Amino acid sequence: MLWHLGERSTENGITGILVLRRLVFRLPVSSESVTSLLIKSRYMRIGILGGTFNPIHIGHLVLAEEAKESLKLDRVIFIPAFMPPHKNSSSIINPDDRLQMVCLAVQGNDAFEVSDIEIRKQRMSYSVYTLRDLHKQYGKGTGFFLITGSDSLGELTSWKNIQEVFRMSQFVVASRPGFPVKDVPSQIKVVLITPLEISSTQIRRKIREGHSIRYLVPDLVRGYILEKGLYRDKNPGK
Repeated sequence: MLWHLGERSTENGITGILVLRRLVFRLPVSSESVTSLLIKSRYMRIGILGGTFNPIHIGHLVLAEEAKESLKLDRVIFIPAFMPPHKNSSSIINPDDRLQMVCLAVQGNDAFEVSDIEIRKQRMSYSVYTLRDLHKQYGKGTGFFLITGSDSLGELTSWKNIQEVFRMSQFVVASRPGFPVKDVPSQIKVVLITPLEISSTQIRRKIREGHSIRYLVPDLVRGYILEKGLYRDKNPGK
């Protein structure tokens, strides 16, 4: 059973999202009950894996699982971006479909959860804003580990308030094929993961060209893509 960690304020309280089997249910619950589910008495180590997930694929899941194991994390929260600051939006499909595919992909792993915190805000998805919100939500007693690929190292100078990001989380870089890890700043921890030559760009291209994506994405995600006819157009974001 997976609880979606994004909370949406309503006139009647807070709406939580419960992912159970293959469906996403929206259940009205009190803020106290949500807090009791999220906040543990002991110190929690929570991994944050953000991204466009356009679409989510096996490489993302392997990264999250191996980072969880290496860093001894209690859970990993997948956070699909609403509007990523470093990517061309023309190839990005609507956020609701990307969110649903992530929910489908993490089923069966009790340590994986999904949050719509960035999609719900409907703004540029800066990590510093997300970390501020998560610190408010969880309070003291929680350590956040912001997990990224090694290709992001070259973009750090353009990250919004990067020093604040370092203060609010342990910045983690996972090695990826084609992006050797070197000259890493002292604030960053490196985690080596199983190299998989899989990318969302590759998967979108295969779909446009009519090729199979079986075993590149979870079966439920593949079924969702085929059922919805996603990624058949070159520029679905337009």
